[in-house]
Amino acid sequence: MTANTLKTPKVQKTSPQAHVQAAQIVREYGPFPGSDKVAGVTHDGQRVWAALGAQLIAFDPLSGEPVRTLDVACDAGTAFDGKHLYQIADSRIDKIDPDTGDVVASIPAPGHGSDSGLTWAEGSLWVGAYRDRKIHQIDPETGAVVRTIESNRFVTGVTWVDGELWHGTWEGDESELRHIHPQSGDVLQRLEMPRGVGVSGLESDGADLFYCGGGGSGTVRAVRRPKAERV
Repeated sequence: MTANTLKTPKVQKTSPQAHVQAAQIVREYGPFPGSDKVAGVTHDGQRVWAALGAQLIAFDPLSGEPVRTLDVACDAGTAFDGKHLYQIADSRIDKIDPDTGDVVASIPAPGHGSDSGLTWAEGSLWVGAYRDRKIHQIDPETGAVVRTIESNRFVTGVTWVDGELWHGTWEGDESELRHIHPQSGDVLQRLEMPRGVGVSGLESDGADLFYCGGGGSGTVRAVRRPKAERV
């Protein structure tokens, strides 16, 4: 995963060559006990973590069975840096020990409470600002914004995989996954979710799948990452 430096934010545009196709949903997980919504997702290399509002739940993506639960505030996006979880909670981002559930540090979230997606890439956190239609790269130690990419859609999830930057969108009954250029922000590829199926969080498993939070459905959906468009 590569995060290139961009000095001037640019408005996201759809390239004339952008490929559009239906998202291939291959599996659905949940709803999970005690919650009717999923606000964020991440993948730690083995398990999928889902933010359920007052609990982070980890489940086995093969069996679908929950294997861990942490009682922490988790209002939106979730990320994993290889050692710690990062979780948006109100207007802050908490750094969490996944073994104990202890919050070991906190930084301000750039959207001041309107933040959505969250992912880790190359030493930085990438944060979706939902109604601001932006993606911020921030310093994980201070919360300082390093760069910003502007979108023309609400941002509901962010992930990096093999140098590709993807984000989720959800407006009305329409939701999709977008592969965007990491410097210009131009839309390169769009995976359209079925009408009425929302995306409230997004994370790659590092290979062939995206995991998508399903908002008020209380589910997580696995979506096939298309092979033909990889660059």
